[in-house]
Amino acid sequence: MVFRQFLEFEKPVEEIEKEIEELSPYAESSAESAERILRLEERKRELLKEIYSRLTPWQITQVARHPSRPYSMDYIENIFDDFVELHGDRAFRDDPSIVGGLGVFNGFKVVIIGQQKGRNTKEKIFRNFGMPHPEGYRKALRLMHMAENFSRPIITFIDTPGAYPGIGAEERGQSEAIATNLMQMAGLKVPIVSVVIGEGGSGGALAIGVADRIMIFEYSTYSVISPEGCAAILWKDGTKADLAASALKLSAKELKELGIVDRIIKEPLGGAHRDPENAYKNLNASLTEALTELSGIPLETLLEARYKKYRGMGIFSDLFKK
Repeated sequence: MVFRQFLEFEKPVEEIEKEIEELSPYAESSAESAERILRLEERKRELLKEIYSRLTPWQITQVARHPSRPYSMDYIENIFDDFVELHGDRAFRDDPSIVGGLGVFNGFKVVIIGQQKGRNTKEKIFRNFGMPHPEGYRKALRLMHMAENFSRPIITFIDTPGAYPGIGAEERGQSEAIATNLMQMAGLKVPIVSVVIGEGGSGGALAIGVADRIMIFEYSTYSVISPEGCAAILWKDGTKADLAASALKLSAKELKELGIVDRIIKEPLGGAHRDPENAYKNLNASLTEALTELSGIPLETLLEARYKKYRGMGIFSDLFKK
């Protein structure tokens, strides 16, 4: 996967990378060109550090959606062994926007479930832009029950703008499928770890996100609605997405402060799309720690802690109370 697309706020970095690319053919034959490349690389690192240290919530949303960002299958292929993908919900059809199956992670036999987007037009259509239908959530639940039957921990990767809102999806019980997953996951008798690797949108994300440990990559987002959708509802103007992103508290740092996520996974300088290999390493370390910890907790204690975790999210305030 080669990084080529630059976001608007990365334009100064784009200019430096273009100059480096132009000088590269002369680096071996010209000491002056080689020295110039070294200075440019250092300047690029400084710029990236400066830019990414002050990202706004809306800019973080754009990074979370970057087309070169690693997707679920990228993580599965790079940090799991012996992955066997399983298909279908045994009721209607297979939903390619959710992938899942059996695998081995650092000695742990696990079940892996992830929302999958596409990179080119053909893949995006095939994966429905990462927006699952109800059969996708029913496939996920089938795999979760399989994990419970064989006492395998569950790892889920969240990366969706939301569940698909089309007529067919609603006719086949989209809301019911999501609600059933929420209820069933709350009581599954195996450890569950969920990782937000891109954008986590609404109930479409939460339907595979009821977990004992919720982790999020540094430049991922997790929210009740997309910034564009929020802006359309509040101001009837989707162009005010930047204002909505700030109001939604969707960044990893804000989510950690609110107690929604348990851990922020550090990303390489400039985001996971610039250095996927280091993103894989960071996820590997975080998952190893989480699974090691959870595997040592008695089942009854684990389920009680999961219940309290979600009961404790959010604070009810009676504005009219005297």
